[in-house]
Amino acid sequence: MDATDLLEQTFREWTEGRDATQARINIYRQIRDIPYGIVPELNHPERYIEILNRRMGSCTPKHFLLGNMFQRLGLLVLYAGYPFQWYEDTIEYPPGLKQLAKELPISHHLACRVEVNGRFVLIDATLDPPLKKLGLPVNEDWDGFSDTMLPMNPCGEEELYHPSEALLMQPHYDETALAFYRKLNAYFQSVRQTQPE
Repeated sequence: MDATDLLEQTFREWTEGRDATQARINIYRQIRDIPYGIVPELNHPERYIEILNRRMGSCTPKHFLLGNMFQRLGLLVLYAGYPFQWYEDTIEYPPGLKQLAKELPISHHLACRVEVNGRFVLIDATLDPPLKKLGLPVNEDWDGFSDTMLPMNPCGEEELYHPSEALLMQPHYDETALAFYRKLNAYFQSVRQTQPE
């Protein structure tokens, strides 16, 4: 099945038989529940659909997918970028990961602003629920109308992009970043596999 067919089929599965509010809530929930993990090649506006097969993705492909699905619902979508530093995050890293995080430059987080009832609502589907065990700000329930929480603390101003500008949001990775992402993915996977207390 090619990417376009996969997108169409997934959209139908997630929205069929639901009213407008329930459709956007279910799309949000389905994307949020894809395990968070950084797969650099999926952060491209033409490859993000692969997260549906891989069942893993970071903020960028998750929100490209969310934006596409919400546009199919007839909603106006903007992408919202936020600079942040991994080291200043709320997460308690294991020692090796903490050291790598200290070496990283400013990164950029991606979320969506979606027009709902005449207001641009902040919607963030980044973190999957099992990561709540780490004390991370997982957005559990969304009512389809309110702002959600960001999963990190921005260290600069929000920047808005039209979906046609998606290619401008291409992140660049060096070896330190790639090493950090591999270890972070493995750490999050181990957290998901531990039983809740």
